[in-house]
Amino acid sequence: MNGNGKRSALFRLKVWGRNACFTRPEMKVERVSYDVMTPSAARGVLEAILWKPAIRWLVERIDVLAPIRWESVRRNEVGSVMSPRSNGIFIEDQRQQRAGLFLRDVAYTIHARLELTAKAGAEDNLTKFQEMFLRRAEKGQCFHRPYLGCREFAADFTLIRQEEPLPEPIGISRDLGWMLYDIQHDNRADKNHVHCCTESCRPSFFRAELSNGVLLVPSPGDGEVRQ
Repeated sequence: MNGNGKRSALFRLKVWGRNACFTRPEMKVERVSYDVMTPSAARGVLEAILWKPAIRWLVERIDVLAPIRWESVRRNEVGSVMSPRSNGIFIEDQRQQRAGLFLRDVAYTIHARLELTAKAGAEDNLTKFQEMFLRRAEKGQCFHRPYLGCREFAADFTLIRQEEPLPEPIGISRDLGWMLYDIQHDNRADKNHVHCCTESCRPSFFRAELSNGVLLVPSPGDGEVRQ
């Protein structure tokens, strides 16, 4: 829900990394990435730098700065999750070998705004959070290292000031089909900002199109966003 409906000025953040995997949810066994960064992954990068219950990030646009290249990797994964009641996991019994189709040498510009939520208090205002984000992004501060879809794929980032020119997107246009927009987690643990993937997770999708390297992202509640 919105707080007062006001939104911040537009922020531009450049992010890049050696590998990325913005996993397609329809792929049940192998990890296969979308062609470009998803809005939910972009939001995750921004929240790694600044997140509070009083705000939410609205991603408006993602520029693709590097050619879309792929890398096929086969790796070992553990096939179960350890619970607090278990006595641990014997890895040799749970080891699974899976193939993955990842992106390599990626770079993006994320365009996004801040919006106050219904949890904003009387002392909360957009100016305070805008300045907080600018300060943290310029200093390279983050609550945890941002990543590109999977935690193992760490992301570097730098703030692009309003007076600075934007990096040039790649000159590629293509229909990307239905892309994951976001996942609503009803059981989000605000205390430590952990997403609980349970039956209450509700994914939403939108029809994505890359136009000269630019992916425009619809607003929440827009008719283009489907559940």
